[in-house]
Amino acid sequence: MTDLFSGLSSMGLGNIEKMDLFEKPKEVSVEGPKKPIVVEEKDILFDKGFECPVCDSKITAKNMKTGKAKMSHQDMDLRTVFEGIDITKYDVIVCPVCGYAALTRFHKPMSPGTARLIKDNISVNFRWEEENKETYSYEFAFKRYQLALANAMVRKAKDSEKAFICLKTAWLMRGWNESMEATPENADMKKQIQAQEQAYLKNAFDGFMSAVGSESGQICGMDANTIDYLLAVLAYENKQFETSSKLVAKLLTNPSTPSKTKDKLRDLKDKLLEELKK
Repeated sequence: MTDLFSGLSSMGLGNIEKMDLFEKPKEVSVEGPKKPIVVEEKDILFDKGFECPVCDSKITAKNMKTGKAKMSHQDMDLRTVFEGIDITKYDVIVCPVCGYAALTRFHKPMSPGTARLIKDNISVNFRWEEENKETYSYEFAFKRYQLALANAMVRKAKDSEKAFICLKTAWLMRGWNESMEATPENADMKKQIQAQEQAYLKNAFDGFMSAVGSESGQICGMDANTIDYLLAVLAYENKQFETSSKLVAKLLTNPSTPSKTKDKLRDLKDKLLEELKK
């Protein structure tokens, strides 16, 4: 074979004569697929500080870090589901001193008269046992929602706020049910939780229907199309199919209804047709 570099030694480059023209590729060790990083619920949370509007105590509540959880899907009734965490568990702020509790969006300053209602009807007999864990259990989260609803009743909150608390409590029950394995040991508990979800959905529907007829402006941050869509879904979930059908028809023929909402409405319409055939 012809030596490509023969004669280089005469140029003082004899060290190159025996070198390969093309370097052999370096051997790369092949590792198995990397294990996905599992983000635990506790890693998505932090303790956020608040001031109680009733007794001025400095309090904390667990809150989800922004951008740390990946959205999985959204249920028909607007419950947003994330991977690795049920964010519904962390939307109630509780003062362990006086017993005031509210959803984050409704945790605002209040008048002295309203604060007096809380003190006279909640604080006077209030006892609280904190759950000192890195995350909230469903049982503990449920107590927080119950306390928030009791406070809303005592301070004569709007029907929309009480309905929203009921809706989110229904979401909490759904998440709780989904978190439990379908075993014979859990059967009774799952039935009880599902029954509670239905009860809260009914009260959410009743409350929002009342709010639509008595409150002006946006309801819990939802515009008219969104609240009508939610009512259509809640009516369906409460087996009030005629009411749901009317709301679906109203929204589908409304030119201001967003196209994404109309896609959801068509899915709901198909479900209604199936129910009406039975």
